[in-house]
Amino acid sequence: MNPANLPFDSEAMLQGLREWVECESPTWDATAVNRMLDLAARDMAVMGATIERIAGRQGLGSVIRARFPHPRQGEPGILIAGHMDTVHPIGTIEKLTWRCEGNKCYGPGIFDMKGGNYLALEAIRQLIRASFVTPLPITVLFTPDEEVGTPSTRDIIEAEAKRNKYVLVPEPGGTDNGVVTGRYAIARFNLEATGRPSHAGLTLSSGRSAIREMARQILVVDAMTTDDCTFSVGIVHGGRWVNCVATTCTGEALSMARRQADLDRGVEKMLALSGTSNDVTFKVTRGVTRPVWEPDAGTIALYEAALGIAKQFGAELPHGSAGGGSDANFTGALGIPTLDGLGVRGANAHTLDEHIEVDSLADRGRLMAGLLATLK
Repeated sequence: MNPANLPFDSEAMLQGLREWVECESPTWDATAVNRMLDLAARDMAVMGATIERIAGRQGLGSVIRARFPHPRQGEPGILIAGHMDTVHPIGTIEKLTWRCEGNKCYGPGIFDMKGGNYLALEAIRQLIRASFVTPLPITVLFTPDEEVGTPSTRDIIEAEAKRNKYVLVPEPGGTDNGVVTGRYAIARFNLEATGRPSHAGLTLSSGRSAIREMARQILVVDAMTTDDCTFSVGIVHGGRWVNCVATTCTGEALSMARRQADLDRGVEKMLALSGTSNDVTFKVTRGVTRPVWEPDAGTIALYEAALGIAKQFGAELPHGSAGGGSDANFTGALGIPTLDGLGVRGANAHTLDEHIEVDSLADRGRLMAGLLATLK
C-alpha cells in the first residue's frame, strides 16, 4: 500500500477541523477542554475505536484513550500522543475568527495543536477506508494540560508510552517541513513576595511593597539568561487595592536549556534567589519540569523511516532538537523511539495570528499514514 495513493483532501479535512477549532479549550477551563475531548472521542468512536475516559485531577480536564481494532491488540504498538488544551481563553474565536485566506487558515489552537491531532486521525481513517491492516496496533492518547507543563497527566503519558514500541507526536511541524527529534529541558518556578501592608496615602513609608520586590527580582531573573540557559517571568499577580501597599505578589517563571546539566545549574540559581531583604521575603519554589530529550539510536531510526516515506512524496524532511517543550520530552527521555513535530506547517502559535498552511494537512497526513502503515 502506497500512502501517496490515499485520497487525502486538505479542503475536506478543513470541514472536520473547523468544529474542533471553534470548540475553544483553554487549559484552565476543564469543562471546555472536556467538550473538545468529547468531540474527538465521538469522531474516533465512529471510526471504530474503543474509547476510555480517564477522569481529570488538579482541576484540569480528562484524558481520552482510544484503541483501534487490530489482530494484535494488546501487544506493543504505536502511540499517537497529543494535547487538546490551548492557551487561548474563551472568546478568542471572536478575535481570531475561523477564516481561510489562500493557503492560510486561522483559528485559536489550529496550529498548536488541533490541526496535527486532526490529521493523525485522518491518517487512521484513510487506512481503515482502504481496508489496510497496519503491522502494529494503534493507540491515541489526547490530554488536557500540556500548555501548563502536563502536571496532571505525565504519569499516564509515560505509562502508555512504555506499553508501546513507538511514540508519534503531531505537534506543529517546521516551516521547512521539518520534524523534531529532541527537545530542550524546561523547568517552571513559583515566585512569591511577602511584604508589610500600610495605607498608601496616609502611611506609605511604613509599608513594604511586595510588588516592588517582585519587580526588582524580575529584572534579576531576566539578567540570568545566557546562551546555555534562558530565564523569563511570564505571570505576575499582586495587590488588591491601589490605596494599600501590597502585602503579597506572586508569579511564575520559566527556564529552558539544551542540556540537562545547564538546566540543573539554572534551577540552583533560581532557588538561590529566595531570601529576605528590607523586611520583604522572596520565595522561589520549583514547579513542573520537562527533562531534556536527546535523540538516541531508536529515535534516529524512526526518523530515517519517516525520511524514506517523505522521499517517496518528493519532500524534504529535515530534523533537529527544538525548544518549546512537548510531551515528547517525557517519552523520548524514557528511551522510547519518539518522533515529534509531525503536525501541520504554520506559524505564530499562541498569538492572535495563529494559522496553518492548508496544504500541509494532506501532506503531513500522508506522512503519518505512511508511518502507521510501515512501522513494525
